Amino acid sequence: MAAPLTPRAGRLRVALAALLWSTGGLAIKLVPLDAVGVVFWRATLTVAFLVAVFRPSLERWKKASVATAVVYAFMILTFVTATKWTTAANAIFLQYTGPFYVLALGPWLLKERFRKADAVAIAVALGGMSLFFVGKLEAGHLAGNLMGIVSGVFFGLTILLLRRDQSRDAMASVFLGNLLAAAISLPFAWGNLALDAKGFAVIAFLGIVQMGVAYILFVGGLSVVPAAEASLLGMLEPTFNPLWAYLGVGEKPSGWALLGGAIVLLAVAGRTVAGVFPAGADPSARRRSDRTGYGKWFLKRAIERCARRP
Repeated sequence: MAAPLTPRAGRLRVALAALLWSTGGLAIKLVPLDAVGVVFWRATLTVAFLVAVFRPSLERWKKASVATAVVYAFMILTFVTATKWTTAANAIFLQYTGPFYVLALGPWLLKERFRKADAVAIAVALGGMSLFFVGKLEAGHLAGNLMGIVSGVFFGLTILLLRRDQSRDAMASVFLGNLLAAAISLPFAWGNLALDAKGFAVIAFLGIVQMGVAYILFVGGLSVVPAAEASLLGMLEPTFNPLWAYLGVGEKPSGWALLGGAIVLLAVAGRTVAGVFPAGADPSARRRSDRTGYGKWFLKRAIERCARRP
């Protein structure tokens, strides 16, 4: 019988998952295919790997939410397209605005309470997002930035639907979303899917390691890591994503984009800490919750966070 996972080992797993996710921008740019070709191969390989590992039953597949799967599929398509059309930094920073659409739409779709802290966080994030459009922009980068915003909207909708349809199997929905992404992209990519050995090695890394292995690491780590800490460790992804793209293909985001990205990430981090550790809460109660009641909730949030990984 395997020894229980320690909090330290859990943090390491979450951090490794975030670092693997951060390689997505560079890897997508290295694949010599257009966006739909990348989506088809990566989604197909991700599903094949996760099915081989988890071996879900037919009954489990029947519990998938079709609405969530459709939104998730379009999130994948728009994020990969944004990464191809603009810088990796812009694509990941703009997708990271997704949680703020959750805050804005939650009161109407989920009947969640909207707080002043939510309004402040949304305003700060919008201010940071506007900086991506400052200065001289080529037409391609402008379209890519807009596609990045759309991917953030789909990310937010994915989380909202996962929260709303709690009777559905979130993992099955994610699997189905990848299948739909592959099916939607195939007609547009048909005739342009051939890859040499190097290209296939990169796409295999994307589907199996960058998505599949990272997913397993993240779910395992969240069983012992508090939600706020895991969310902050997840910031390694947008932090390192632009670095790998710069080192790998020499892609250099603008100063305005880096400033805007920093503002967005600070808003996400601040709202995460404020949401999990609200003012006036009993610290001892929070510690007890971290050891007990949060455990199952962490696993559910793991699926939500993995669902945004395109």
